[in-house]
Amino acid sequence: MYKIVDNFLPEEDLSKVKHIMEGNDFPWYHQSFVAFEDKPKKSHWYFTHMFLLDKNGLSDFYRVIDEVFIKPKKINGMLLRVKGNLYPRDDKFIEHDWHFDYPFKHNGAIFYINTNNGHTILEDGTKIESIENRMLFFDASKKHKSTNCTDAQYRMNINFNYMAMDY
Repeated sequence: MYKIVDNFLPEEDLSKVKHIMEGNDFPWYHQSFVAFEDKPKKSHWYFTHMFLLDKNGLSDFYRVIDEVFIKPKKINGMLLRVKGNLYPRDDKFIEHDWHFDYPFKHNGAIFYINTNNGHTILEDGTKIESIENRMLFFDASKKHKSTNCTDAQYRMNINFNYMAMDY
């Protein structure tokens, strides 16, 4: 089961998030693998930014996430992790490996920062297109996978993992 909400944020909040994450001062960290550390692949790499992990805010930029998503209860539950993802454009379209975010029942939400031809693929084969200001709510303990993009400079999103009764 999953739910898609388009036009998830008011324009002002979307602009605030984009301004921060697309800014020259926003730190992105290179990851040599996408889904599994023991399976690095030459063409399967990306950049991440860990806003929060295990209830600990790790980033000075977490305050924006808190203001835009958490305080207004757009993500309602106990946060486990909030991670920014940036997949650079490539000439070759790449589907990353199947994975689950944590090995226990929990919820996930992916907020898409920009429109591109990349997508999220759910366990049942459903492809969720990367559309700016779209939020995907889903069971992140089930297998899913990401892709890069070939038609934009990058594919950028924010991945939320949290404990909640429903979504």
